[in-house]
Amino acid sequence: MSEADTEELSQMSEEEKAMMEQWESMAEDDSDDAVVADGAETAEGDDGAADGTEGGEGGDEDDGSTRILNQDEIDSLLGFDDDVGSGETSGVMALINSAMVNYERLPMLDIVFDRLVRLMSTSLRNLTSDNVDVSLDQVSTVRFGDYMNSIPLPAMLSVLKAEEWDNNGLMVTDSALIYSVVDVLLGGRKGETSIRVEGRPYTTIESKLVERMVHVALTDLSSAFDPLSPVTFNLDRMETNPRFATITQTGNACVLARLRIDMGERGGRMEILIPYATLEPIRALLLQQFMGEKFGRDSIWESHLTHELYKTDVQLHAVLGEAAVQLGDMLAWKPGDQVLFNTTTNDLMELRCGDFPMFRGLVGQRQGNIAVCIEDYIEPEESDEQ
Repeated sequence: MSEADTEELSQMSEEEKAMMEQWESMAEDDSDDAVVADGAETAEGDDGAADGTEGGEGGDEDDGSTRILNQDEIDSLLGFDDDVGSGETSGVMALINSAMVNYERLPMLDIVFDRLVRLMSTSLRNLTSDNVDVSLDQVSTVRFGDYMNSIPLPAMLSVLKAEEWDNNGLMVTDSALIYSVVDVLLGGRKGETSIRVEGRPYTTIESKLVERMVHVALTDLSSAFDPLSPVTFNLDRMETNPRFATITQTGNACVLARLRIDMGERGGRMEILIPYATLEPIRALLLQQFMGEKFGRDSIWESHLTHELYKTDVQLHAVLGEAAVQLGDMLAWKPGDQVLFNTTTNDLMELRCGDFPMFRGLVGQRQGNIAVCIEDYIEPEESDEQ
C-alpha cells in the first residue's frame, strides 16, 4: 500500500471503518452460501444421473424437483406396451377404448362359435377328404377400422349377407390357408408345404376353390346360429383389397373370431368379423347365460314334466243351466221350492274347469250313472291385454 493510501485511511473516522468491516463480513457469508448450494446441486445432479442410469435412459439436465420419464414408462402410460394378442389395454388407450362393448356381455356367442368349430371340422373333412382340425383361437372385440388396417395382405375378404338380419359380416382367409386348400383340393402330396408365389394376384382357379370352402363355412355358420335364431348367411362378393370390403363405420365395434385350420402340416387362419349392429336383432338372446349345448333346453326334464302333467287330476263341473236370481229371493227360499231353468233335455251341457269352459256335450245315462257325451271343444277366449 502506498503512502497516499495510508494517509487517506488514517483520515477516516472510526464509523467508516466499522461500516467497511461489516460489508466485508457480509460478502464472505454470501460466498460461503453459494459454495454450499453449488455442492448440494452437484450432489443432487449426481443422484439424478445415478437414477437415470438405473432406469436405462440416463438423467441429463435433471434437477431435484423434476424427473424425466424413460421410454418404457411413457409406453406404459400411453398403453402401447401391452401384448397385441392379450386384447387388454391400459393407460390412455384404455380410456379411449372404454366405450367399446365387451363381447363377454354376450355369453351365447361362445356357444355359437364352439358349435361352429365342431361343424366345420366335419364339413371340411368331407370337402378335402383329409384330416382337418379346426380350433378356436380367440374371440375378442375390435374396432372395424383398426382391424382392417391390421389384415396381413395378400388375403381374400368375403363379404357376408345375413338375410334375416338385413346386415353384413366379413370372413377373411389368409394366404397360407388359401394355398393349403388349393394344394389339397388339387391333389397335392401330404407332408409337403405349399409354395407361395409372391407378387401376383390370385388366379380364377384359386378364387373358385376358396369360394367353395367359404360356402361350406357359411352353411356351418348358419347352422351354428339355428338353435338360437334361424339365419341364412350368403356370400355377397369376394375382395382382395380391404378398401373395397368396408361394411360399417370405422369406429364401430365388432366381434372377431379367429379360427385355426390345420390339414396335416399345412393350414392357416380364418377370421370371422361380425359388427354389433348385425347382432342387434338377437341381442336379447345373446345375453342369456351359458346353460349347455342345447341353449337351456333339457329333453330329460321336459319329458318327465310332460309325463307328470298327464297324470294330474283335473276336476270338471257340469253346468246344467244358469239363472239370474235376486239375493232377496234366494234368501227367502225354503225346502221344496223349485228353480226353473230354460234348458231342455236336448240342449248341450257345458263342462267347465274352474271358471274356464272346456267342452259341450249331451246329457245321458251309462251303467246307472249320469254321463255327458262330449260333442264340441270350446276354444279359449283371447285376452284383450297385449
